[in-house]
Amino acid sequence: MSRYRPPPPRSSPYITPEGHARLTAELKNLWKVERPALTARIAAAAANGDRSENGDYIYGRKALREMDARIRYLSKRLDRLEVVDRAPREPHRVYFGAWVGLEDEQGNERRFRIVGADEIDAARAWISIDSPLGRALLGKAVDDEVSIDAPAGTQTWWVVDIAYDPAAQASTDH
Repeated sequence: MSRYRPPPPRSSPYITPEGHARLTAELKNLWKVERPALTARIAAAAANGDRSENGDYIYGRKALREMDARIRYLSKRLDRLEVVDRAPREPHRVYFGAWVGLEDEQGNERRFRIVGADEIDAARAWISIDSPLGRALLGKAVDDEVSIDAPAGTQTWWVVDIAYDPAAQASTDH
């Protein structure tokens, strides 16, 4: 059995302005603040002598490799991303960046925001445009039915609200 695993499918290249600012700030912080501090710690550990048994040096180098991988990822990803900073032509339909109110068969309401793969946040109910629910919601309007196959079975939702204005969303959050 080989260890080969095919690469994951590419995610949509869309991001909100807030998400782009967050990733840019993370990249800047890693490059300008955290990496220089880490390299200084590694240099200090290397000055202590034998590097083969120096845990500070060994784990510092490992942390530096992980940090450099994150820096490379963010640099490449930010180059590929397209910032979506305007409402769609059809604001009565669900597209990227929409806050969507859904109601299930029991009458329970949930609110989600459709965002890019780099912005997923379960605590804020931000779901990826590439997720099964995100894909099912695209192009839907108020009162449209949405069904998705979930591990627990098929779930049916109805679209009850669509908003693109963050101010409108803030007033409806509890």
